[in-house]
Amino acid sequence: MRAATWNQAGGKAWGGYRLVAVLELTNISKHFGAIQAVNDVSLSIEPGQVVGLMGDNGAGKSTLVKMIAGNFHASHGTMRMDGKELILNKPAEARQHGIEIVHQDLALCNNLTAAANVYLGRELRRGVGPFRILDYAAMYKRAGQLFAELKSETRPRDLVKQMSGGQRQAVAIARTMLSQAKIVLMDEPTAAISVRQVAEVLNLIRHLRDQGIAVVLISHRMPDVFDVADRVIVMRRGRKVADKTIASSSPEEVTGLITGAIEQVS
Repeated sequence: MRAATWNQAGGKAWGGYRLVAVLELTNISKHFGAIQAVNDVSLSIEPGQVVGLMGDNGAGKSTLVKMIAGNFHASHGTMRMDGKELILNKPAEARQHGIEIVHQDLALCNNLTAAANVYLGRELRRGVGPFRILDYAAMYKRAGQLFAELKSETRPRDLVKQMSGGQRQAVAIARTMLSQAKIVLMDEPTAAISVRQVAEVLNLIRHLRDQGIAVVLISHRMPDVFDVADRVIVMRRGRKVADKTIASSSPEEVTGLITGAIEQVS
């Protein structure tokens, strides 16, 4: 796949052509009774773009991501994917449209192998008619190819319970690649892991970006966002208060936006 470049209009392009947004939210809001969790948020994400989503606890980040992932239905506003209106009623529908989420707890089964986790719920089988058995060889082979593409040291037959935090992230990300995701939502992927493992995870995110997959990185870790993201979106009290390219912002500005020391920037 050809590398992406930024064109003069400020948008991302493959081979010099402006990209259609893979995901576009227009005036999205979500309320739970009298509580307004997300208020009138609009944004767009292009293929191969890494967007850092930042904000304090209770800022609305998780609710916004859950609407994109199909867990919640928006109270108001519209979502579009590849230019077409998108209405999601459950996470399975989001996955069918190429939206994958990597949860903070990764949702892995510790007693299973890496390959078994990659194929969990989507196991390959061989045989005829009702006489079908799990095709372990095919699953090990494909999982190994995915880990090689990710340049991860993870091996298909390794048990998850014996893995480092970075290797576990590789398993979760390989699962999204198996489903040919268009956009991956990553919830605090570098929380509570070592510096070396953080570097591993950031390289995994770069690999997704280089494959033309959009990534939304939900994180409290400012250095990680400024290291790997193209843009940063800041939320406070349910509202989007900033949406800027990394090059035009700074950690100090983002900190001010998160805390409220800076009200809002365009």
